[in-house]
Amino acid sequence: MNVVYFGTPQFAVPSLVRLLKDPDFNVIAVVTQPDKRRGRGSKVTPSPVKTVATEAGIPVWQPAKIKKDAETLQFLDTCQADAFVVVAYGQILSQEILDMPRLGSINGHGSILPAYRGAAPIQWSIYNGETETGVTTMLMDAGMDTGPMLLEETIPIGLQDNAWTIAEKLSSLTAELLLSTLHKLDGQAIRPIPQTDDQATYAPLIKKEDYSIDWQRSALDIHNQIRGFYPSCVTQLRQQPLKISETIPLFEDVWSQLPDELQSLKAPYMALDPVQPGHIAAIWKNQGPVIATGNGHLLLRQLQPAGKKAQSGWAFANGSRLEVGEVLGA
Repeated sequence: MNVVYFGTPQFAVPSLVRLLKDPDFNVIAVVTQPDKRRGRGSKVTPSPVKTVATEAGIPVWQPAKIKKDAETLQFLDTCQADAFVVVAYGQILSQEILDMPRLGSINGHGSILPAYRGAAPIQWSIYNGETETGVTTMLMDAGMDTGPMLLEETIPIGLQDNAWTIAEKLSSLTAELLLSTLHKLDGQAIRPIPQTDDQATYAPLIKKEDYSIDWQRSALDIHNQIRGFYPSCVTQLRQQPLKISETIPLFEDVWSQLPDELQSLKAPYMALDPVQPGHIAAIWKNQGPVIATGNGHLLLRQLQPAGKKAQSGWAFANGSRLEVGEVLGA
């Protein structure tokens, strides 16, 4: 089966690798986003997908705007692909492009559609406190993740999972599900199922303000925000930005889900004096600072002060000489 693969970030790499290893598929070309400046040195760097394709000797196309790139469109139209496979490519494909291959264009999307259509399904599903997510393969149309569904598979979201850990699991799952989808589609052993639009939810691009922590919210809501938008959520301490990348929510309903080593902290937690949201209520030895929220508390497990490397909450409390009563927030 001749395939053109569309993808850009690390999330899309396992699916490409899986296609390259399977003798039933011939990846005739890869389409990815143009090289970008990345990192502190702003060095021009290829996408992870381009790196894999180049190492495998696969021709790579990098149109800045694929719907207007005449050379790319001509290639895609004449390459006689059986399928276009799309995973986190980063550009919207026109219906003209989607209709070119014999079997159509197949996408692997990181949610259980029609929930969380859009650019950031993993992040927003965790932000909203979902306990389950998964991958859906679909036949693409010109809408935003609105095409008929083919196959799906689910995985649980644990209380301490974050966007990176879930993305790693889903990227591997996507690779396996896409191959199964292609085989069944080619053998006419799968029936596309239209999505129910009135049940759809959306996962838009994350904005800068989404990273800002509001300590008036509940401990669970803030915990979900921090792990959903990992590792970029930020607050203020002593008029300096402070990133928080790992927390433990502390309140009665979640104790049974906490790691075994934290079960002994329930008694000292119950003895905490009430303080206003954003205030440091306690500093637990070998653990870190405990911050009051609008409902419950958060134990800060990993932080990153401005201009420094990430460190444990306990190391930060010691190094910064934190004191009970100090306030986080603007």
